[in-house]
Amino acid sequence: MLAMQLRAPGEPLRPALLPDPRPGPGELCVRVHACGVCRTDLHIVDGELDAAKLPLVPGHEIVGVVEAVGEGVEGFAIGARVGIPWLAWTCGRCRYCLRDLENLCEAARFTGYTRDGGYAEQVLADARYCVALPDGMDDVSVAPLLCAGLIGYRCLRAAGDPARLGLYGFGAAAHIVAQVAAFEGRRVFAFTRPGDLDGARFALACGAEWAGGSDEAPPEPLDAAIVFAPVGALVPTALRALDKGGTVVCGGIHMSELPAFPYRLLWEERVVRSVANLTRRDAHEFMALAPRVPIRTHTQVLPLARANEALRRLRAGELEGAAVLVPERAA
Repeated sequence: MLAMQLRAPGEPLRPALLPDPRPGPGELCVRVHACGVCRTDLHIVDGELDAAKLPLVPGHEIVGVVEAVGEGVEGFAIGARVGIPWLAWTCGRCRYCLRDLENLCEAARFTGYTRDGGYAEQVLADARYCVALPDGMDDVSVAPLLCAGLIGYRCLRAAGDPARLGLYGFGAAAHIVAQVAAFEGRRVFAFTRPGDLDGARFALACGAEWAGGSDEAPPEPLDAAIVFAPVGALVPTALRALDKGGTVVCGGIHMSELPAFPYRLLWEERVVRSVANLTRRDAHEFMALAPRVPIRTHTQVLPLARANEALRRLRAGELEGAAVLVPERAA
């Protein structure tokens, strides 16, 4: 099979012909139809996340069809459409798993990071961590839900019950969570790169009632803010925008250093917290919610062989919504 492989951090992905995978006990072999390009992939390729296995096939927003089923698999048959997200395996025994916090499992494995992912024609996955996908969304449209959507959903739940929600960094995750928040009756305020008028228009089209640069103050205080941009300086900026008792949620797996900020920004029971990974419960809840909204993802499709271009465009901030890679056989 053809795959795009990372051999060393900081290097471009290289095409590789790898043996067709065969599922072991409990595994599915999935023919990839689409794989979203996530900012986490970029952090891995650029070496900002340094625990990746090498060589590595990135990609963890995978949509495909089951081609082979390993011994003991339940719930999926050959021909079923499945989604494969970031969380690939947990131990089920550590103190986090036993507290229903499998996203913090001490031995967790992750798709496209510690095991090969979906920048390929085929992929193996533990069937227990795959998810059924909503009807009515094509393969390309549903792919970004498997990380951008799931992390956005977990961030929104971590934010509490905000009536006024700020979103800093309006990319793949924010354009999905904005639709969910608007569906739930929340008022959405979007913050884009300063001077990015196209980004502001995009945010308004996705349900925001106000959009401006991240250097601007919202027209009224926020009850919560989610920081998707990997820019630590936005955390005190978001705190300044909060009302008393508000929460700033950091949604990225990697962020630049947080600058020092005065205690008065945190005072009056404001909270700063992070979100890490996701759980299977998140996936099942979110996939049930998505068609009710209904979520409409904005995607830019590129063939698998142009994965480096997709990553470059993401790095440069040139994408509106999410990039999705499609293997030639699935196009």
